[in-house]
Amino acid sequence: MSQRLRLLVEYDGRPYYGWQRQDGQPTVQGALERAAAKLDGQPVVVQGAGRTDAGVHATGQVAHVTLQKPRPVRKLCDALNYHLRPDPVAVLAVEEVDESFHARFDATGRAYRYIIQTRRAHLTFDKGLIWRIPFEIDVHAMQEAANHLIGEHDFSTFRDAACQAKSPVKTLDTLEVFRLADRVEITTTARSFLHRQVRSITGSLVEVGRGMREPAWMKEILEARDRTACGPVAPADGLYLERVMYGDQD
Repeated sequence: MSQRLRLLVEYDGRPYYGWQRQDGQPTVQGALERAAAKLDGQPVVVQGAGRTDAGVHATGQVAHVTLQKPRPVRKLCDALNYHLRPDPVAVLAVEEVDESFHARFDATGRAYRYIIQTRRAHLTFDKGLIWRIPFEIDVHAMQEAANHLIGEHDFSTFRDAACQAKSPVKTLDTLEVFRLADRVEITTTARSFLHRQVRSITGSLVEVGRGMREPAWMKEILEARDRTACGPVAPADGLYLERVMYGDQD
């Protein structure tokens, strides 16, 4: 009798070529599959709720895996983390679920957070974990610009050329910009996102925050539905998959 598990996972994306398994390259999915295979004594497949890009981090990624050798759930978290070392990937929680559960297709929403630090000095402890910008940015102008993107739109302007989504139409439920001391954070939620959509939006918002563009520019480039109209794409460093929502959760 097999055992399907839902995993809550966090990881530092810096050493990896993204979530998705790639031959000859370190990936988060690959690290989890190696750990689970050692536990189960045979190859396994780990399916994630979102395919984060190279360098993108997660504090609340969700994945599922099916083990052929069932074990007490209370022991599985420690066992998986033992086999994950020294990878900067940690399983925070394990829950046994129905065989029909799918981490990606059952998700009803995803939340991302992008962290920016505004200071002239280079980063020491947070290098690779935050986007450092050596000048101040206007969060009020950024929020005014962000408001144009909330709701259902054709996000072709903010869609990477390699995106495999069937449609560029997505619905942003929230998009908020706020300051915490010398940090600026951008949070957004939606059922799903296009490839590099959050980083593309962030880069354009920073153009507004710098005073290079007016807030109304965001509406103009959105309506252009043209990738070349997008501002510079923000680096992966500051982006975190913060939470994945399901029907059985708030």
